[in-house]
Order: sequence, then C-alpha cells, then structure tokens
Amino acid sequence: MKKLFMGFLALMLVSGCTSKPAENPQQPEVNEPSDTVYSADIVIIGAGGAGMAAAIEASDAGANVVILEKMSYAGGNTIRSEGGLNAAETVFQKEKNIEDSVQSMIDDTYIGGKEINNMELVTYFAENSAAAIDWLTSINMDVSDVAQGAGATYPRMHRPADGSKIGGVLVPVLMKNLEERQITILYNTTATELLSENGEVNGVKAVNKNGEELVFNANAVIIATGGFGANEDLYVKYRPDLKGFTTTNHPGATGDGIVMAEAVGADTVDTDQIQTNPTVEVTTNTVISESVRGKGAIFVNQDGKRFISEMLTRDVLSTAILEQPGKYAYMILDQNTMDSMKALQENYEKGIITKGETLADLAGVLEIDADVLESTIAVWNEAVANKNDAEFGRETGLDVDLSQAPYYAIKVSPAVHYTMGGIKINTLTEVINVDGDSIKGLYAAGEVTGGLHGGNRLGGNAVADIMVFGRQAGIQASAYAETKDKKDLVLPETKAAQPTVKGDFKDGTYEASAKGRNGELNVQVIVTDGSISEINVLQHSETAGIFDGVVRDMLPEVIQKQSVEVDTIGGATISSNAVLEAIAAALAQAK
Repeated sequence: MKKLFMGFLALMLVSGCTSKPAENPQQPEVNEPSDTVYSADIVIIGAGGAGMAAAIEASDAGANVVILEKMSYAGGNTIRSEGGLNAAETVFQKEKNIEDSVQSMIDDTYIGGKEINNMELVTYFAENSAAAIDWLTSINMDVSDVAQGAGATYPRMHRPADGSKIGGVLVPVLMKNLEERQITILYNTTATELLSENGEVNGVKAVNKNGEELVFNANAVIIATGGFGANEDLYVKYRPDLKGFTTTNHPGATGDGIVMAEAVGADTVDTDQIQTNPTVEVTTNTVISESVRGKGAIFVNQDGKRFISEMLTRDVLSTAILEQPGKYAYMILDQNTMDSMKALQENYEKGIITKGETLADLAGVLEIDADVLESTIAVWNEAVANKNDAEFGRETGLDVDLSQAPYYAIKVSPAVHYTMGGIKINTLTEVINVDGDSIKGLYAAGEVTGGLHGGNRLGGNAVADIMVFGRQAGIQASAYAETKDKKDLVLPETKAAQPTVKGDFKDGTYEASAKGRNGELNVQVIVTDGSISEINVLQHSETAGIFDGVVRDMLPEVIQKQSVEVDTIGGATISSNAVLEAIAAALAQAK
C-alpha cells in the first residue's frame, strides 16, 4: 500500500523567480505565472518513460531541465506497459544461463519489423540494451526476471521479479529519481510550438490549464510526446481499415510532437505502420502481456479450438483473431501460470479473468463444448511433453503445460496499440529534416520517433526503446547545451489551492474510505472556520503516476468549490470517483 500525506495550505506564489522544489513534491499545485517567459538549459516535452529517462541523464550531466506535460499526471503510455523490456547479453540472462546475443536481438527486431527498419537504429538499440538494464538497476529498478516474448529467439524480456506490470513499477522509480534531482514537471502544460532562429531550435511555446501562453527559452529541446494511438482521425488517415477500433493508449497520445516537429522542417518515416495488439481484454482495453503466452497460455476460439501458434508476431496474431467467430479469442491458462505473475492476479481481482475449477467448468462459463476444450488442452499438453507442436509449429513457450487446476480464461481482441512511425532521427537522437540534415538543438526519443521498429514492434521493445533512446537524448542534448551560454532555471511558481466560496461544515478532522480501481482508499478532510482547508489521501493502491493527477488537479478544485461536484480526471475516472465518494462520506460527518 502506498501512503500519501497531501495538504493544500497557504498561498505560495512568487512568479518568475528561480524555481525551487516544493517541500512536499506530491502537494497538488497550480501553475499561475505572471511573467510568462521562462528558461532552462533543456526543455523536455512529455513526462513518459523516454522524457523522464532523458531528464535524469541530462541532469546528471550538469544541465538544468524542465519537463512540460500536457496531462495532469506523469507516465504516458509507459504507465500502462504490462510485460517488460528486451535486452541481450545482460547480467540477468547470464545468471540464468540464457545464451542470447546482440546479433540475435538485431535479427529478431529486423525480421519482426518486416525488414523495413532503420538498421543503424536497430543496431544501436540492441548494442545498448544491456547498458539500459544496468542503468535501471543503478537507479533501483528491479528488472531481474527474464521471460520469453513473442518473436524473440531467446528469453530476453526483463521485468520485476514478482511479475508485476513493468509500467506500474518503472514510472514511480523514474519519478523518485526526478525528485531526488529536483527536476520539475509542469503538468497541464501543453507544448504548442517549437521556437527557432536561423534553423536552430531554441525554445518552446506552451499553454497552461488557464489558457495562458508560456514561453520557455532553451539551449536544446527534446520531444518525447509519444505516438498518436489515441488520435483516431490521425491513425485512420494513414490506415482507413482501423476506423472504429478501440485503443490501448492513454488520452494524451495524439501526435502533438510530430506536428510541432514537422512545422520546423522535420522529416517523418513509417507513419502508416500502426500496430494492433492482439491480446487486449475486450471490456476494459487492458493489455495482456506476451509473457503470459510465454508461460504456456494458448488461444482458443469460441469453438474451443486452437487456431495459430501463439508466439508469432502481433500483426499476424491480430489478423488471425479477427478471422475467428466473433472476432475474439480466449487465452487459456492454469493455476501455475496465474501464480507466476502478479499482474495476472491483479487482473483477476479486477474481474477481467474468468475462472473454472475444472476445464469442464470453464467451458460451461464460456459456453464452449467441454469435450472440445478438454481435447484441445490434452493435445497441447502432449505437445509440451514432446517439445513438438505438430498442429501449429509453436517453437517457444513450450516449457509449461496446462495441467494445474483451476483454469482461467481471458477474452481478447485486437486494439490499436502502437504507432511505429514518427519523427525521423539518427542514433544520436538528433531530429532529421526533409533534406537529410539534423536540426540543431532538437532531439526526439520514444514512440514519437520512427524507424526503429519498422512495420511491426516486438513486445518488450517499446520500454527498451524509451530507455535506450531516452537516455541517449538526454546525454546528447546536454552535450549540445554545453556549447551554449548556460541558461538560468526560471520556471513558473505555484500556489496551493484556496477556497473561492465559503463552506458550511463543522470544524474538525474527518476520515472515510471508498473502493478504488485497485482496492480501498482512505481520505482525511480537515475543516477550518467552516470550510474545507485540507484534504489528505492517507492510503491507496491506485496506479502510480495517474493517481497523482487526481491529487494534483481534482482535490484543489474540491477545496476551491467546497464541493465534490467537480470534474473527474481523464484516464483516472474510477479512482477519481472513489476519492470523491470518500470525501463526500467524510463531509457527511461534518454536517
């Protein structure tokens, strides 16, 4: 359980001065500058994994850094990452006697990408993947477990030892490292334009939540805004066949960085290469990691029959599932697989995994012929025993059969998941213009870029991408910034929330709880002089990063309005409603 003590106290506003970290970095704050011109050595657009990795490296190299984030929380799509990150020739592989190689990772990425990848990027990526693992370990991120991923010749998907979803662990670790370095994220701050002079990028225009335009002068800018998988108009423009598809992306993945880069002459590559993830739970759009199949899970259709090798690439699997009755499939797993991954246990608790004490019981719930399902599992178990999948030629994930009751099923169907195309970069993460030259002062990393993944991304390569190239962007941008006169770090100051109307409550301290997405959460409401003066989230198990936005943006509004009649936070509706329910219950005691 996580504990947060978050108060909204006195006015703290001194605009335009050199930024200082808040004494409590988790205190909800509102940007309210009076002087709208600010500065930093490096401005990073986007507080996802790539942006945060870049910020840490740039700060460690001596640059002062600010991150602009249009959402009310950090993490982007990284916070939603399920599986792990791929890397070859790592210390953890060697400990487990896994004989992987950089060349094998290069080959798998190239073949998986339909052989249209930029091979310079692929080579740099694979050659520096083990260093990314070492770096993550050095900043206290556990990636010691190694799993088999689809499209990989050898197990190389690194993840937390307890099988947790990697995004839910990685983002808090990166956030902690930002706080230790006193790196500021300006939330609800949407970058709108890159500033340039004589062909050199030297700043960013942005707009805050109040509609005020801000200007950030900089020696270098890093674009780490993610892809455009949440922008249906844009992905349908490139892929009309995807019209009507749901998406696994967070609401902020709308392609802003690509548009801004193109406006200063940047070239793009592979923008029509858009990936659907085949294993997306149909009711919640929750991504189910490839590593579940690596642990022995199989697909069956509504007839209870397997129809493909489950360890093929995402594009092939997506097509195959869409050809099945109802355009969905069930992932079948047993208790051994369930016990091996904390992420599966969490998904079961959320109610998106169906359970049967026996295969016949499970078949009954799924309305599948029990004899057919039992026969399918028997044939699969024999294939595992013989290490030979005669039906569909599956070559990996043949180590564990499905023989340990009870049994489980997850109903899945493809959804738009990842945009392989984007801004064209080189191995230095320099943005390349339409003439093939680098744009001075401009760097990009992560899903906003194109070229690395070609026509299809392998599972585990996205988190590896943002770590390898996010770090590189921070290193290269800071080296470039050093060639310029150092900028003072001048940022908008912030103020704590204050009531704008008078409340009508009894003074005192009140506590209440409600059920959030991941369990019970507890809040404390303090009433002073009849008005709500402070709200503390005492305990919760909600998703790190995303829940920060609830605290930062929604709770100040409750204090300002002295009411729970406020808007919920996009991407965190269940958590928002739970907090509001708990606050209402606490306030009921204050009547």
